Amino acid sequence: MPGKNLSRDEAQQRASILAVDGYQVRLDVTSAPDPAAATFRSTTTIAFRCTEPGASTFLDLLAPTVRSVVLNGRALDPATAFDGARVHVDGLAAENVLVVDADCAYSRTGEGLHRFTDPVDGETYLYTHYEPADARRVFADFEQPDLKAPFTFTVAAPAAWDVRSNAVHERVTDEGAARVWEFAPTQPISTYLTAVVAGPYHVARDHYSRVLPDGTTLEIPLSALCRKSLAPYFDADEILGVTKLGLDFFHEEFDYPYPFGKYDQAFVPEYNIGAMENPGCVTFREEFIFRSRVTDAAYESRANVILHEMAHMWFGDLVTMRWWDDLWLKESFADFMGSYALIGARTRYSGAWVTFANQRKAWAYRQDQFPTTHPITADIRDLEDAKLNFDGITYAKGASVLKQLVAYAGSEAFFEGARRYFKRHAFGNTELTDLLDILEETSGRDLKSWAATWLQTAGVNSLTPQVTVDSEGRITELALLQDGETLRPHRIAVGLYHRDADGTLVRTERIELDVTGARTVVAEAVGRARPALVLLNDDDLTYCKIRFDAESLETLRTGLGDIRSDLARALAWSAVWNLTRDSLMPAHDYVALVLRFAGQESNIGVLQSLHQQARSAVDLYADPAWRGEGGRLLADGALRELRAAVPGSDHQLAWARFLAQTASGSEHLGLVRGLLAGTARIDGLDVDQELRWSLWLALAVAGQATDEELAEELKADHTASGKRQYTECLAARPTAEAKAAAWSAVVDSDELPNALVEANIAGFAVPAHRDLTALYAAPYFKLLERVWAERTIEIAMRIVGGFFPRAQTSEQTLAEVDGWLDGHPGAAPALRRLVLECRDDLARALSAQACDRG
Repeated sequence: MPGKNLSRDEAQQRASILAVDGYQVRLDVTSAPDPAAATFRSTTTIAFRCTEPGASTFLDLLAPTVRSVVLNGRALDPATAFDGARVHVDGLAAENVLVVDADCAYSRTGEGLHRFTDPVDGETYLYTHYEPADARRVFADFEQPDLKAPFTFTVAAPAAWDVRSNAVHERVTDEGAARVWEFAPTQPISTYLTAVVAGPYHVARDHYSRVLPDGTTLEIPLSALCRKSLAPYFDADEILGVTKLGLDFFHEEFDYPYPFGKYDQAFVPEYNIGAMENPGCVTFREEFIFRSRVTDAAYESRANVILHEMAHMWFGDLVTMRWWDDLWLKESFADFMGSYALIGARTRYSGAWVTFANQRKAWAYRQDQFPTTHPITADIRDLEDAKLNFDGITYAKGASVLKQLVAYAGSEAFFEGARRYFKRHAFGNTELTDLLDILEETSGRDLKSWAATWLQTAGVNSLTPQVTVDSEGRITELALLQDGETLRPHRIAVGLYHRDADGTLVRTERIELDVTGARTVVAEAVGRARPALVLLNDDDLTYCKIRFDAESLETLRTGLGDIRSDLARALAWSAVWNLTRDSLMPAHDYVALVLRFAGQESNIGVLQSLHQQARSAVDLYADPAWRGEGGRLLADGALRELRAAVPGSDHQLAWARFLAQTASGSEHLGLVRGLLAGTARIDGLDVDQELRWSLWLALAVAGQATDEELAEELKADHTASGKRQYTECLAARPTAEAKAAAWSAVVDSDELPNALVEANIAGFAVPAHRDLTALYAAPYFKLLERVWAERTIEIAMRIVGGFFPRAQTSEQTLAEVDGWLDGHPGAAPALRRLVLECRDDLARALSAQACDRG
């Protein structure tokens, strides 16, 4: 498989004959502040062994120019050795030294070495992001996770800059207007985990110490970095406080000292993902630095991500999957540990499992019902497959299954297995069987059959209660019905809920049992009084969709908000949303539930999820004839709850944002403009900069924001965030010219940075403007293969997913999608997967609309 892709077979063949002893990488980024400088110099020296002397192999490199290639002192002609993506070498010796001198390109897509210039002060910042295979954009390498090696970085940068990498710097020397930073060798790590962060970053420092069982003291220097212009908003003490709690927790649970020396955390601009676990130099999206007020759910999310990335220091960095098939060996564990550690590390976020049940699992359930779903242990043929597998299966379903495993095997057996896993495979690479063998040792259970059903099959099960009662209202049988292509063993709790004296729904019985096969009888329920609500999977122990018997569903219709337990209530909300998506509950019924009970919801994260799901219900799942009324009902509800919310509360802020997202009528839009102008006021609501942009977006969508007004707001907020939101507002205006400009900016040029590509797409695709964007369905299908061939995979994925005509919920659009799929059987498999998933969303919307029409 030539070109930019790399197949699993090629990687396996290369690993079978090569072992890498070390990399020395020298980067010269002194040109970075000059916007006209497109490239930087990269010189890589690789020492490696070959078990088949005389063999040939290749290195991976994406670079505009290769200056020289020298193998064991023999110069190779770059014109023939380098094909634009690979450096081919032959005549290998048993021991080899290869030197590749190249000019690599600064990135504006968040892949490789990303360059950003701050509009506030003109300062330039760099950072790297590689996963799964973009280290080759910065230096020549063997771009696969199982060819681990120590890395020694040397970076020449402007003298005023701070430079960070995975290891501590050993020496900094001045060379004219530049400084050269020489870093210590790393531990053996995979190429995708290496990192460089460089620029005039603001740095907050701290330190962590821990006495180890052998009596020695582990010392870990800590730092947190951000752009200088964000320093006034940087709550580094909070970030470093969570960091130290996490280090305490993971040392206690894993019994393996943190192995990478220091612990830097850099919050960087225009980042494509949430964060990346580069050992010793973790990178985060800088949106985790809050310029304006956010709800506590945002702080919880950030703490979760900090602990998720920290878990990777062991799961992923110390022990790494051999190939991307076993990506779950790091991501599922880290996703599970992010929530588990929020509670175990004694952070203030005690509702972590509520958030997990309500948000992470929603992602998993959606992904697992696509026709492209895959087992947690996936079949990853190449790097394009790998890129797409950073999905809800690998993260959230995998984490859900691990939560089930902890319930099935016991937490002590689980963590003892982790301890042995780290000690046995430190700095190595593993596969599924390596972990299962150890967990079988510690749990005493046969986990191969468990793995066969949970890790090696796809799809989600549904569990439905079947309740029969006698004439006195007592249960004569409670059976649990399981459906799905693969029937799995589940360890679950069944909650029986009755109303207490004040009408609150409280759990009066909890029955824990194993569910197997298509029908399982809950023997302990016999003789109990018929409850108002039977809640399956109470406490959220397993991964499944839960259904309700008729009486329980009626209880929810009239009293979902009366459930006392936050977690139980979140599970009920999740279940009714799944009913809506599965065309088993009309969308207008779901909207009615939200309008009736969301105002009672105490968990701010759940409330914010309800807001987004209610919008989707109206925009996509409701009968188009009811869509206008549904939108008005949401806006009216938002306004009502905004006025009723406690002044200054998180809930007030959430309802204000929801009003901005739903405002349409004169009353709503009049209040929006009044809040912006200062002529209207909601007691306790601070209309800060981020909320101002949300309100301007509401006016832009309604066609009530002029070019001059938006430009004036950008002038007041001349920041990267302001430019991004200004761009979205321009694209969100309801005019043919605005849509054409946004489309052209993304499709006709590759000069936009990733953040502005995203902003243009978001503004273009406003569901309320479906009549305007309908004209772009035909051009969309014509550009797919060109975009996939010409753009980086990150940008191509955004264009393919973002411009898909998802708001055109008609049989005609579905036929156009099918026509493209039928007419392009040879399109890249990863591209076809994206289109298939979009098609499934469209078909689901049409089915839900039919349900809503009755």
